[in-house]
Amino acid sequence: MSINPEQFAAANKAAVESMLSVANTALASAERIASLNLETARAAVADSVSGAKALMGAKDVQEALTIQASLAQPSVEKAVAYGKSVYEISTQTQEQLVKMVEAQFGDFQKNVADMLEKAAKSAPAGSDMAVAAVQGAIAAANSAFDNMRKAAQQVTDMTQKNIATATSATTQAAKKAK
Repeated sequence: MSINPEQFAAANKAAVESMLSVANTALASAERIASLNLETARAAVADSVSGAKALMGAKDVQEALTIQASLAQPSVEKAVAYGKSVYEISTQTQEQLVKMVEAQFGDFQKNVADMLEKAAKSAPAGSDMAVAAVQGAIAAANSAFDNMRKAAQQVTDMTQKNIATATSATTQAAKKAK
């Protein structure tokens, strides 16, 4: 069985489009992280200036300590929000990439199944065992891919749960320290 030039060109085009999709997804994620970092830096500078002005306006040491203590809580909350935003961007990017991989794997499965069907039809008599062995190997690969996808989803779910717990604990600890 040979591949004609049109099939080869279509496969190359699909591969290039796939790589462009991955690159665009990665660049969009990097752009979102860069924007978040810039916004966070601007807010940190503004908060520092505001805090310094408030401390310089303190009339005595007790007032300065009170002002300083009041500045800690928003800082912790902003740090937690920043971490959560980075995690959300990363998770969304991961989900997009997983969808791309799953779509590509689905296309690959379909193409292999089509090729196997054609090969089985044109196979010489007595090659049924070989075709069945290849089909079994493909079924095993499909099962392994599905198991890996499920395991990755479980890890993602557990990580999200742990981050939510850690965020809550950090915020509560900061409130108690206040």
